[in-house]
Order: sequence, then C-alpha cells, then structure tokens
Amino acid sequence: CVYMCLCVCVCLCVCLCVCVCVHVFVFVCLCRAGDGTACIWNDGMATVLQHHQRDAAMMNGGGEDPKSNTIDVTSLDWNHDGSLLATASYDYHARVWTPQGQLLHKLSGHQGPIFAIKWNRKGTFLLTGSVDKTAVVWDAQTGTIKQQFAYHTAPCLDIDWQGSSIFATCSQDQTIHICRVGYDKPLKILSGHKDEVNTVRWNPAGNILASCSDDHTAKLWTTRDESFIHNLQSHTREIYTIKWSKTGPFTPFPNAPLRLATASFDSTVRLWDAESGSSISCLRGHGEAVYSVAFSPDAQLLASGSFDNCVHIWSTKDAQLVHKYKGNAGVFEVCFNRDGTKIAASSADHSLVVLDIRNLQSRLN
Repeated sequence: CVYMCLCVCVCLCVCLCVCVCVHVFVFVCLCRAGDGTACIWNDGMATVLQHHQRDAAMMNGGGEDPKSNTIDVTSLDWNHDGSLLATASYDYHARVWTPQGQLLHKLSGHQGPIFAIKWNRKGTFLLTGSVDKTAVVWDAQTGTIKQQFAYHTAPCLDIDWQGSSIFATCSQDQTIHICRVGYDKPLKILSGHKDEVNTVRWNPAGNILASCSDDHTAKLWTTRDESFIHNLQSHTREIYTIKWSKTGPFTPFPNAPLRLATASFDSTVRLWDAESGSSISCLRGHGEAVYSVAFSPDAQLLASGSFDNCVHIWSTKDAQLVHKYKGNAGVFEVCFNRDGTKIAASSADHSLVVLDIRNLQSRLN
C-alpha cells in the first residue's frame, strides 16, 4: 500500500538523500532536478520552500547573492516540537522556516557549501558543518552566529548534538571533535579512523558516540576516553551511515537492548551489540550499496534502502527478511513514522513512497 503522508522532500542535483522522523516524515531527496526547493506535504498539498537569490528580497530587500546559481539543498532538520524547519544549502547558507513556508532567517557566515544541519535538544541553537572546514553554532532566535569552530583541517562532513551544549563533528581529516558551546577549543579530539569519517551519532543516553568511515570500520567512543572502546570490523567496503535503536536507558523501551546498525557499500547491513561491540547479525539480500537504515520505534524491525532499487524490512529478532519493496530507482533514504506503522522511502527517480506495514506487524506478533 502506498499512502500520502505529511512529509518534507527536497530535490537536489546528486543522487543522495536524508530522512529524519520527528513529528512528521522529513525527506531530503538529492536527485538530478537541482531546483533548490524543499516541499512540505500535507494531504497531497505541497508548500514549496524556494532557495534562491530572492531570499534576500523576501527578508529585507537585500541584493542578489553571487553564489545563488548554486542552490542545491543538502540537509534539513525539524526542531524538537516541529514548529520550525532548518535547511542547509550548497550556496553557503542555512535557512529557518515555519511549517507554513515562511522564511524566518537566512544564516550567512560559512565560506563553503553546508553538508549538515541539526537543532540542539532545546531548540535554542542550530549547528552546521561545512566544506569550509568549520562548524558554526547559530542563535535560533536571532539567526546570528553564536560561535564558529575552525579546528578541522578538511571539510566537515557530519555533526550531532549530545544534548543542548555539547556536540560532535567529523571530517575528511579522519578525526572527530567533541566541542562545547562557549569553549574556545575542542573538549576532545578522537583519532583512530584511517580514512574520512562519514557520520557521527550519539546514542539515546548520550554517553556513547558511534562513527563510521571509508576505512570500512565503525567505532564506539565514550566521553571519558580519547580512544575507541570498540572497533567494529566486519564490513568489506565503506560504511556510509549508522543508526542507533531508540531502546535502552532514557528511551520508551528502557528494558530492550541497545543496538547499532551499519549500512555499507558492500551491500550488507550489520547489527551490533553496543555493550560488547560484537556483531549480532549480517543482513544479506541487497545487490548494491546500502545507503540508509532505520529502526522501528520498538526496534523490532529494521528497514534498509539500497541502490538496487529495493527497500528491505528485516526482523531484528532473527535477522530474517520479512518484506521487500522494489521500486524503479535506487533508494537513498528510509524512515519510520512515530508509531512504526509506515515506512517512507525516497528514490533517485524523484519519487517518494510510503509503505503501510500494519498488516506485516500483525503477522509478526
């Protein structure tokens, strides 16, 4: 079954995408359109968020931006209560929007394309990471720079907040920095990867940081140590992304074990035990690189999206493939809704599909 849901999609010029589920489905679908827009969908009706030189006129009558010809949207994130949407763009700017499509702030300060954007837990700060090798913390209320962190020696590829003041950044320089708002140096510099670090993610409790790299490994770190506590070495190619289950302490499922999923260009997905660092299972079935993974809210299911045009839904209990959806183009992002009844997938052919899995869940129970 395919349903139209409340969602956000972004069409870009390269085949890549990001999906975040907060209160609604959020898609960043990087495809060949290159039209520099984001769309907020509600019951089939789209509110289009334009990213172009007219932003200045919309805000305060300013002039055209000489970089406005490069307008690809690279990342987006909802704040904690879904009242504001932040987008990042290849034109060196970030923007803050209302759900009705009103542009509140255009954030200017980076000297290169922005690859990642995240709200902190309280919604008071925005964090961006850029090709210009810096991360910037922005005051969400005023849209001004709170602090710029210029410590990496190569492009900053990803960022993630631990809470509301501490965050992690990762870079092509093979390092991870742990920083705190208000401090003029990183709290820690984590070294151990042998190639660029693609993604960093804090676990739900905020005491373990996971990272993945082109060196074929993922690593687990704590805030107490400067060396990794676990080196996850089973993939045979680059690991593109990682996701934590929303289980364990400080989650709605405190008695369920915490799990980490890794998605690799070796066409497999692996599940890991966070406490021991051991591989629980290897999910085989995709025929091409796996770009995205997502746990259901209770972590009983895991969805994966691959360049083989398929979405696979796995049982995490026995690592069995329980459902397969095949589209017409590579799948670059998958995401569950809040109650775990639907999965959204975005593809390279500019399509967004929402799969209803309630019948599937009833068969598993």
